[in-house]
Amino acid sequence: MKGIKNSPTEESLYLEYSHQTEGCILPLHTSVALFLLSYCDCKVFTVCLVLSEENADTSLLREVLSQDLDIQVISRQALPPIVQNCCLPAVVEQPDVFCRAGLAVVLRHIIQKSYEAEPSRKEILELLGFKKTCLKACAEVSQWTRLCELTIPLAVENFLQESSDQPPAIPEEILQLERKLSEPVRVHNDDKLRRQKLKQQKTAGVKPQSSKGKPRGNAGTQQPCKELAGSSKSLELKVAFSKLTVQDTAATNREPSDIRKAKTSDLPPLEHVFAEGLYFTLADIVLLPCVHHFLVIICKKFSEKLEQFPLLASWYQRIQEVPKVKTAAFKCGIHFLCLPEVLNSASKSHLNSNEVIAVEEQNDPLFTGGPRPTMTKLMEKGIEAMFSPHPCPSWTLDWNSLPAAVSPKEGKMSTDRALRKQQQLNNLVYMVLNQAKPGDRIVDFCSGGVILIENKELSLIRAKKRSDELGLSNIWFIQANMEYFTGMFNIGVALHACGVATDMVIEHCIQTRASFITCPCCYGFIQNTSKFNFPKSEKFKKTLSYKEHMILCRFADQTAVQLPPQRRLIGKQCMCLVDMDRATAAEEHSYSVQVISMEPESCSPKNNMIVGVPI
Repeated sequence: MKGIKNSPTEESLYLEYSHQTEGCILPLHTSVALFLLSYCDCKVFTVCLVLSEENADTSLLREVLSQDLDIQVISRQALPPIVQNCCLPAVVEQPDVFCRAGLAVVLRHIIQKSYEAEPSRKEILELLGFKKTCLKACAEVSQWTRLCELTIPLAVENFLQESSDQPPAIPEEILQLERKLSEPVRVHNDDKLRRQKLKQQKTAGVKPQSSKGKPRGNAGTQQPCKELAGSSKSLELKVAFSKLTVQDTAATNREPSDIRKAKTSDLPPLEHVFAEGLYFTLADIVLLPCVHHFLVIICKKFSEKLEQFPLLASWYQRIQEVPKVKTAAFKCGIHFLCLPEVLNSASKSHLNSNEVIAVEEQNDPLFTGGPRPTMTKLMEKGIEAMFSPHPCPSWTLDWNSLPAAVSPKEGKMSTDRALRKQQQLNNLVYMVLNQAKPGDRIVDFCSGGVILIENKELSLIRAKKRSDELGLSNIWFIQANMEYFTGMFNIGVALHACGVATDMVIEHCIQTRASFITCPCCYGFIQNTSKFNFPKSEKFKKTLSYKEHMILCRFADQTAVQLPPQRRLIGKQCMCLVDMDRATAAEEHSYSVQVISMEPESCSPKNNMIVGVPI
């Protein structure tokens, strides 16, 4: 490897290094990041491999990684303080107060910076997919992001470490990806493409296969697309690779009458070419190193198991035909396998993970429907919507004495909204000042000002600009899902954290034994996740089913000012009950918790505060 260039760079990329298993010397998150850097031919970052152990062996790096990669190896103690408080991978802007952490956030940033450095390479920006949303949703709310970013890399690393001469169990996450590849593709011009495919099938004399009655999630029903050689390319392949080679698909004349009049249900489904559908995206970049290292073990020791994932094997072969992929992979030590032709395994029905629902809730005989019966059920158990009194409802910051950049009016919003935002901040600041002691570290989760943690890049950029205008030097800005922040703190704050984000903040604070002040929002987005099951508290679980709790959440969102007063009142009561469940769950972890209404209540339709202090 070459040494680091002497010329300073604006941003540093920190990747974890720990010797893994034979053939996979880097953690998969690191392999993915290096693969993306190579694919984009990105030179804008100083790349540092961070040793997980002081005496880690780095000799294999020179054998595996290309000499073209500029990489420095450093100890964990050499990390900037802001990075020491985050999980890797992480990117830091000088002067080390703005950090992006977590695989998906870092990869999306690499793509953006690579495109800014070389705007002529449109294929780089195309990695972000339709509307630039590929892997944008956090893993807590997106099953797909969670599968790509967390569960598949972890499952494959565990598989590599545990594999012996005895045939191992194939990771469920790999089988889940196989099922995903068997599902019909949905794209924005879906109908047009499916009609073109119907025409193609009729011209070729192939009996059209409609999507009507086609079982979803059945890995045994879809044959892998034929590969690129020859003239029999499928419509999906033509569309996908015409985009990759920066060519427009040929303009078509008006379709024949029978094609135009065909019912949507009679149109053939579109099949996967790449992980998310027809187009090569960041998801394919993430999955390739994971799938490659998994297949290395399978082919070396258990080749008979290849028939369990024919679609994945087909995807692996197809992705090698994407321009620049082979070169980028070689630079990162990925040498593609030549897989034997994989025939489809016998048809075997799989339940789609998106369709897995709580059957016991579906058939719950106690569920009666509507908010009032549910609220009555709670009242019968002595649970009513009750707020703790506000300790100082008239308290306010002296906004006129503060620099203009502190005011919400500087945040590009209307005068009325800026006033309401000031009122909301009055409530939060009072609660924080009530608890903060000299030397305390305060974290603002889901910040939209201390450590600011937010997944939305634009919100942090605006906050950083205002901080610079104020000349503040004691603030860190971290773009990451909150689970990637590992630092210690004393008080956690979140204003209008959406849906389960409020629960993530409270959980993070409980794990750190920090106080929390949260103002929840978007109750209608609350649902069971891999981390949380609702109701959360044992007290509420004994009374309500999941479906009944969801009724409260849906009605808790009905507090908008344009709604009738009685309806808003019921919405407010439902908000209180949902937050009382959250408060009670925190109390079960030895916290003293209050649910308080902000003052004035008109400052926001979502005006609850949950204030918790560890006992």
